[in-house]
Amino acid sequence: MFGTLWSILRSIARDLSVIRMSRFWPHTAYEEDQPYGKSILWVHILTRVPPTAAVLGATTAVGGLTLRKIKILAPKALPSSFTTTLLRSIGVSTVYTTGVVAIATALRMHGREEIEWQERSWRLLENKGQVECDDFMYGGMALGLLGGVGKKLLWQVRLGGIGAGSLMGVMTYMGWRYGVKKGKWEEDESV
Repeated sequence: MFGTLWSILRSIARDLSVIRMSRFWPHTAYEEDQPYGKSILWVHILTRVPPTAAVLGATTAVGGLTLRKIKILAPKALPSSFTTTLLRSIGVSTVYTTGVVAIATALRMHGREEIEWQERSWRLLENKGQVECDDFMYGGMALGLLGGVGKKLLWQVRLGGIGAGSLMGVMTYMGWRYGVKKGKWEEDESV
């Protein structure tokens, strides 16, 4: 398993020069011609970690604060602000979630043929909604990162800002695509 994980990491490192938003990955007409299959799939999976961790971390933070408020958990000696507690919880959740997702993906894809990586990556790039969601999510991540620029923050809080931003990006996408656009695409309206 570690040999496979090492070869995957080498493959990603080799392709780092092309890692960009999903809209800019090369996309072929046929699945079997899709280049960078492993890198595309790994980048896709690992960029799903921050919004997932934001939900888990926010749930943990609110749950912990609620249990302290109703005196089930002992109060902290130096309580932090709600925002700091929330972002720190999201940041720590991001680290744990990354580990779990990386191990699960390595186990799931262990021994798979190159065509299986290519096929999964090709389907991701073929999905217009997925590509559009990525655009919103990456924008949210950038805003979350910029929110902490110039401030003296813990790394967990900075990482939590990126996670919270990515979740806000996904939620903004959902509002845009299914609220404003009512789930329709421009080419659907012209038919």
